[in-house]
Amino acid sequence: MHGPATSDPAPRASRPATVAVIGGGIAGLSAAWELTCAAPGTRVVVLEADDRLGGKLRTGEIGGRAVDLGPDAFLARRPEAVALCRELGLGDELVSPGARGAFVWARGQLRALPAGLALGVPTRLSPLARSGILSPAGVGRAAVDLLGWSPRRRAPAHDGTDLPVADITRRRLGRQVTERLVDPLIGGIHAGDTTQMSTAAVFPALLEAAARPGSLMRALRPAASAATPAAVGTPGVSGAPEGEPPVFYTVRGGLARLVDALASSLRARGVEVRLRTPVEHLAQRDARGVPGDGEEIGGRWAVRTAADTVECDGVVIATPAGSAAALLDPVDHAVAAMLEKIAYSDVTLVTMRFRAASVERALEGTGFLVPAATRCLITACTWLTSKWPELQRPGDVLLRASAGRFGDDRASAMSDDEIVERVLEELGPMLGLRAGPTESIVTRWTGAFPQYAVGHVERVRSIEESVAHLPALALAGAALHGVGIPACIASGRQAAHTVLGASVLTGHATR
Repeated sequence: MHGPATSDPAPRASRPATVAVIGGGIAGLSAAWELTCAAPGTRVVVLEADDRLGGKLRTGEIGGRAVDLGPDAFLARRPEAVALCRELGLGDELVSPGARGAFVWARGQLRALPAGLALGVPTRLSPLARSGILSPAGVGRAAVDLLGWSPRRRAPAHDGTDLPVADITRRRLGRQVTERLVDPLIGGIHAGDTTQMSTAAVFPALLEAAARPGSLMRALRPAASAATPAAVGTPGVSGAPEGEPPVFYTVRGGLARLVDALASSLRARGVEVRLRTPVEHLAQRDARGVPGDGEEIGGRWAVRTAADTVECDGVVIATPAGSAAALLDPVDHAVAAMLEKIAYSDVTLVTMRFRAASVERALEGTGFLVPAATRCLITACTWLTSKWPELQRPGDVLLRASAGRFGDDRASAMSDDEIVERVLEELGPMLGLRAGPTESIVTRWTGAFPQYAVGHVERVRSIEESVAHLPALALAGAALHGVGIPACIASGRQAAHTVLGASVLTGHATR
């Protein structure tokens, strides 16, 4: 005979999975958006320490016009930002620069960047020679590359090991090419020092080309059209030749409109967005709760803020590397130590309005770059009213100067008035300024740019492999795979899928 039948306890109702997104910049917001797209039943909580969303995407006003006080454009050839704008109903609001071409301050004057550059590396000799950027000796040194020779006989190909950008270009093309073209362009994009910057991370095509025998310039010609700079404060070679698709886009009225549309759509989908809510502590918890408490808690992670603790099944950390390290240190000290090694640089932007008659130089193109070797405070200047026709008004022009890069913190130590005064001293002879600005805005971005030091790709791989062992946790943001807006969006959306694909979440209602 069988004993009396015993019934199993009634199964608990499946509860929605909860995912906390720490950080409300574009990477974190993109992660939250992807969570609502891929798993509509998921409860999503965005925790942002600041009183506003968007991180470095900020739009202000000068001369009655909306101007971006951080990045003012994103690459059109990468699909992520364009796709997100279209998903949010902003597809018809995308505009491209109205001017093309840029300059560099070299040999005492502004000189047009030559055709055929691949992120500052020349691929053709004739345009380089005609530009006047290099001295005759500098042109001759670059020409040696086309013969496959170096001053020390044949330039050996290296084995593909990561090297500083400047090491490659100085050895193959000479000091002048490196200081007057490569460093202003690649260094400007990352607000960094190319003598320390990972080629594998910022320009892998250069590393591959350097590993081949023969001319570096010839090997990089296929990359010349694709390698285009885009970053805060760096004007780059904006615009596209007639008949070609745009290289850059922005949102009409400023990139804050992208942030606002994203935030509004997230709230409409039920996402909890909490501003002024810094995360104080992150703890991994057993899914059954504290042993012996008799209760099941709401997930594997406890995210503590000053107001409460968010108990969740998954976490996306979309903060700068230092903040992420502080959160992860109690959970995985080794990961935190690797994140702490990623340094950051500060950048200051000075946006100014001038009477048109005060600027002697014709502002053709989008702006100019300033090599670090000049020891100028400014690193670049964008001619906003040339670059973006919608900002044009009769009788005035808008300019934006950038200052600060890794290893140069002079602007951080100056007052706003001192920065404006110094910027005007340097711009005066460059642009023929006859009078100062009628308005100016100083915007300081502390820890704006992560520095991709040599070995960055391997470091990030190690970080992500270690984080993969933590249940339903992922990292996102500029510290990992790219500083541009499309790269940050991609990292956020990928982090969302990483968390949703974790086994910890599979038992919950996510659809």
